Amino acid sequence: MSILPAGNQSPKEWDEAREQRSEDREQIFKMSETTTEIPEREKLSKKAITADHPTWCPGCGDFAVLASFYKVLEKRNLDHEKIVTLAGIGCSSRFPYFVNGHGAHFIHGRAVPLASGISLARPDLNVFLFGGDGDGFSIGGNHLNHGARKNVNLVYFIMDNFVYGLTKKQTSPTSPIGFKSKTDPTGAIDMPVNPMKQLISAGATFIARTHATQVKHMMEMIERAFDHQGFSVIECLSECVEFFPDVFDPADPRKGGSFELIQEKKWDNTPEDELRHDVTDELAAYKLAQLPFPGVFGVFYQNDRPTKNALEKKWIETSREKTGNASDLELLQKTFDRMK
Repeated sequence: MSILPAGNQSPKEWDEAREQRSEDREQIFKMSETTTEIPEREKLSKKAITADHPTWCPGCGDFAVLASFYKVLEKRNLDHEKIVTLAGIGCSSRFPYFVNGHGAHFIHGRAVPLASGISLARPDLNVFLFGGDGDGFSIGGNHLNHGARKNVNLVYFIMDNFVYGLTKKQTSPTSPIGFKSKTDPTGAIDMPVNPMKQLISAGATFIARTHATQVKHMMEMIERAFDHQGFSVIECLSECVEFFPDVFDPADPRKGGSFELIQEKKWDNTPEDELRHDVTDELAAYKLAQLPFPGVFGVFYQNDRPTKNALEKKWIETSREKTGNASDLELLQKTFDRMK
């Protein structure tokens, strides 16, 4: 653009036009400095987070788990774009299909590494992982142990139905001795996994147990797991009405069972408190895990130790300081320079 006056403008007119342009630029600059008001975010609703209609069998316990999860998300009013729902393979692992948000249906038994990677790369996200007893304690058992010992910050909700339901009734790692299935037509003979014992020994820092018929308790456990910084795991007894019906009735008050809660210490120096459970006591947690079926429900163990997220962040910051806070591109260039 020419800064010379137009041929049909007098010097006076040109000066006036220049001053006007200067005033216009100043006004635009002032407007750019003004903070733009961000519209108030809409409250997260069930409608916003609901995706496809669930396709589980009528009566499946997983319906109640999904409903409880919706309620917790609504209650906490999390940023919609920061909700991540992940799963492996199995009936319960259909979860990401039914939650409108970031999510993935991953390889059988490999969901923990995926969830760990997302949590470490994007610590600002809320990572929720869902799966079943087969995905968690069988093919994914190795990854479960390592995710627990590393204490990656995420919530892992395991819906345990004591059977492989998606593949139509095979013995699972938590199936009780004597259970008849297509893989054990005369009855299971192998000792089942004790989820609580495995999680305690693996190093998970929040371990809880609940029941799909107890929605209020489920929501409480999900919220406590979410509030905990570290690898939080909840085992939920979720009935498969097709291939192992009524197995969890002993813990369902509506069917004559008893839903016995863990009485946690209140630290009020009363005689009664001596009998209550200390969630930081690993040995006490093991003792609770040894109770006969259906056992007790609530928080078995909770321990605060540094997460892998926090440790890696500190490690990265320390390393960057040593390089003079060089950018990734600068570090890469230095590597190429050494190769010359």
